[in-house]
Amino acid sequence: MNLKSSFLIVLIAIFLFSCDKERVFDDYKSVGDAWKKDSIVTFSFDQPDTTKLYNLFVNLRGNEKYQFSNLFLIVALEQPGGLTKIDTLQYQMTNPDGTLLGEGFSDIKESKLFYKEKMKFPKLGNYKVHIQQAVRQTGKITGVEELEGITEVGFRIESIE
Repeated sequence: MNLKSSFLIVLIAIFLFSCDKERVFDDYKSVGDAWKKDSIVTFSFDQPDTTKLYNLFVNLRGNEKYQFSNLFLIVALEQPGGLTKIDTLQYQMTNPDGTLLGEGFSDIKESKLFYKEKMKFPKLGNYKVHIQQAVRQTGKITGVEELEGITEVGFRIESIE
């Protein structure tokens, strides 16, 4: 394969993977080797349009060190002016055999988890999303101090066309 062919293949690949017309906001933050119980991941964005509908997602990147079947999250959506809506969410993260769900070809799997569907932003201005893990071991009251297997937390907004 010559240099021109290689360049053309790379250019086509970039074009195909960059065509994401629904994406309004998409960002990830690392939580290190383990997501600590008191660590809150925050994303800040300006509301794009008060007339359109949007789907909101929590995105996670994880690996085989994740040892639970489910994941519990506390997600707070803070509107301009301070009004905050808090949700406690539960997601299935593994198959019955313990293998991690998600997309990916390596040991890192990416999970795209619905947070809010067909949502309208009520006000113009800056919004914040705060995401915290709330995983508990069966029979224990206190949460898992350091949740291994989740390496990055993301937040995504998609427009509905």
